[in-house]
Amino acid sequence: MKIAYLLVLCSVAATGFAAPQTKPISLYRKWLNEDVTYIITPGERAAFKRLNTDAERKDFIEQFWLRRDPTPGTGENEFKDEHYRRIAYANEHFGSQIPGWKTDRGRIYIVFGPPDEIEDHSSPINWTYHYMDGIGTNVKVQFVDSTGVGEFHMIIDPNHPLGNGN
Repeated sequence: MKIAYLLVLCSVAATGFAAPQTKPISLYRKWLNEDVTYIITPGERAAFKRLNTDAERKDFIEQFWLRRDPTPGTGENEFKDEHYRRIAYANEHFGSQIPGWKTDRGRIYIVFGPPDEIEDHSSPINWTYHYMDGIGTNVKVQFVDSTGVGEFHMIIDPNHPLGNGN
């Protein structure tokens, strides 16, 4: 009797019925919450969340990138390519205990690109942008690793446009 029960339990476990499987994160959720989280507008985010089908989501994403394509009608979307290149760079260079795209340096790099000047004194690190669209000219951004573990946080006036997380 015990052997039969054990065999049934083993066969149930082998077929995947014993423990619930965790569903992988939706590619669309990942796209919204990771890939474009810093560049999507609040209106676009709200519109995307109202979509009901994967076909609608796929079309929305296609249109999202087309609206940002600097050279429509060509086979490439330079904006999209550059955006994903920046994410890869941020992950490679700014990650520590969290992915680089989630860090303050990653966010600034992804949104504004590489700084024009870098002063690296280990901590602080100062980035200067000659021009930041929507922010101004000669913008200085300082990052400090206050814990000494490689997690640099932006030091800025919270009322400054860069301090609001967008």
